[in-house]
Amino acid sequence: MMTFIWICLVILTAAMIGVVIRLVKGPTVADRIIALDALGIGLVSTAALVSILVDTVFFSEIILLIAIIAFIGTVAFSKFIEKGAIIEVDDDL
Repeated sequence: MMTFIWICLVILTAAMIGVVIRLVKGPTVADRIIALDALGIGLVSTAALVSILVDTVFFSEIILLIAIIAFIGTVAFSKFIEKGAIIEVDDDL
């Protein structure tokens, strides 16, 4: 089982290197946002595999925190691309 987890970590590391290349090189902002979201998913997966390797549940809070931050970041960037502003200000006051 441990060998399988190490193999998964190596494959995940290779995938995250590819994602970082897309994050830097991405031709459009949308490509970079998707790469950033994929990087967040990769970090969550890495933390989960390391948690299994060291046989602890203390990484579960870190996993949840990274997932929430990645989701909020993706939503904020998507809203910025769509509308040009993340927080809309009402000028009727």
